[in-house]
Amino acid sequence: MAAKVPLLPVRKKGRGVFAAIRGTDDNTRRSRPLAGREEVGRSMRLGACLLAASMVCAPAVMAGDLYVATTGDDTTGDGSIGNPFLTIQHAVDSSAAADTVHVLAGTYHECVNTAGRVVTVAQAGVGIGFFAMIISYLPVLYQAFSRREVNISMLDARAGTPPTAGELLRRHHEADEMESLTQLLKDWEKWSADLLESHLSYPVLCYFRSQHDNQSWLSALSTILDTCALVMVGVDGIPKWQAQLTFKMTRHAVVDLTQVFNTSPLTTDGQRLSSEGLAQLRGVLAEAGVLLNTDGGSEQTLAELREMYEPYLAVLSDYLLMPTPGWLPKKRLVDNWQTSAWEVTKPAREEPFRKCMLEGKHNAAKKVTAH
Repeated sequence: MAAKVPLLPVRKKGRGVFAAIRGTDDNTRRSRPLAGREEVGRSMRLGACLLAASMVCAPAVMAGDLYVATTGDDTTGDGSIGNPFLTIQHAVDSSAAADTVHVLAGTYHECVNTAGRVVTVAQAGVGIGFFAMIISYLPVLYQAFSRREVNISMLDARAGTPPTAGELLRRHHEADEMESLTQLLKDWEKWSADLLESHLSYPVLCYFRSQHDNQSWLSALSTILDTCALVMVGVDGIPKWQAQLTFKMTRHAVVDLTQVFNTSPLTTDGQRLSSEGLAQLRGVLAEAGVLLNTDGGSEQTLAELREMYEPYLAVLSDYLLMPTPGWLPKKRLVDNWQTSAWEVTKPAREEPFRKCMLEGKHNAAKKVTAH
């Protein structure tokens, strides 16, 4: 008799698929190439048939038949036709999903209670529903968090790290882009509205930290409110209307989020920006070319505006453990975009960017002179 040679594993060679077939007693083997697409299509059709068969046959395999007879026994019976249960209630309690209880001829004096089975089914449904809700809940949280962090990350190059209102104004004037500050405030008005809607609906987002430990949504809100307050008091060359709109929307978000956590606003002593600090801020901005209003009532107006939001910022800062930045631009620190794991001691230089800006201004001045 010819000896049987076991099938060899299927192996790929070139563009074809070679399937080993049975050989003879001299261990000879023959191979024939099968087209790759033909083999894949055949496998897919086979898999589809197996899946359909499993779906059709699954209920029949899982379903069971339980029998009840007046001659049965609930203690020793297993529910089979040869060893049935005695009571219908015991059969119901012992049944699983898709089981069928067959009651054989006879008289049964009992009340069948199916409440337990109903509770079991309800528990299973609630569990599946809760799991589905969690799966759909997480993407919504991540999308809201991602939208929030985009503007916060963009604020790094515009207002420093941590951001301050003084640095935001100074950098925009240095780039000769004070007019673009109106559009920036308009974008932050929309950002504050989105923050209010998402964080009121999902307060857990308030606890989510930014990617950098020196950034947070609260410090960003503080910086924008401070900037709007300075612009409303009077910054040369910047319209006040958009600053008012952004201030109102941003304060709305801060106040409502304070109410969500049932935290009362803290009474501030005004030392976040004292009279001496305001004078220093005026001087620093004046050196950069940004002129603040120096009228007699400007300081009082600024204090009234600060009183509208600083107590709420203070209580949220304490509750969420997120520090709020000051008003004064600190000594030029390294921004987040300048650092990396390989640039700890030598951050990326900003001089090339300053050089580009100066060359742009010089070329613009030359064009004006030529005309």
